[in-house]
Amino acid sequence: MAENLAGRVGRIISGGFNALVDAVENLSPEMVMEQAIREIDDAIDDVRAELGREAAHKHLASKRIMEENGKHEELSERIEVALAEGREELAEAAIARQLDIEAQIPVLEQSLTERAAREKELEGFVQALQAKRRQMREELDGFRQARREAAGLEHSNGSSAQRSGATVSSKVTKAESAFHRVLQAQTGLPSGAAQTDARNLAQLAELEDLARTNRIKERLAQAKQKLETNG
Repeated sequence: MAENLAGRVGRIISGGFNALVDAVENLSPEMVMEQAIREIDDAIDDVRAELGREAAHKHLASKRIMEENGKHEELSERIEVALAEGREELAEAAIARQLDIEAQIPVLEQSLTERAAREKELEGFVQALQAKRRQMREELDGFRQARREAAGLEHSNGSSAQRSGATVSSKVTKAESAFHRVLQAQTGLPSGAAQTDARNLAQLAELEDLARTNRIKERLAQAKQKLETNG
């Protein structure tokens, strides 16, 4: 979509009433009101489609976390078996795989949290659009009723039109404050944060390798101690 959902919802909720005021001034409000309601229906459909996609992504992220946790537990069992058989090299390989899983799980959990927040936000969009639709439908019904009443009072057509416009304008003023929530742009790290020379990067990589090796050895020692204690 060329226009993002947050901008579109915000425009419909706030800007739609400005178009309504212009239509009233041009004495052709019904057509604009009906078009605005159709646009709201289209926006609701689009938001619900996006909501469905977010729900699917959230389900996949949750499923992935469960799978990785299951693999982690399975590897723990394999480490014990490998140590019982005197195969430390196999135990080290299993521990290395566990560390990889442990590095990925926080990222998956963060993704799950973000998906849930986005899903909640989209649900808010749907509720706001539905409220807007009900409000505009009431505006349209009220305008039609007022025009039917005015049709039987030819001598007061001028003053009736003024009162109708004033009534709608008053409702517009109240409605413009109904929705001000806009999707906040996510900010990343400043560009300067990634400006590290090649030498520093190589040193950091070497340090990470050393730390990883130490974690493997520590985990291996813990597994051995656990085996000895249980034995």
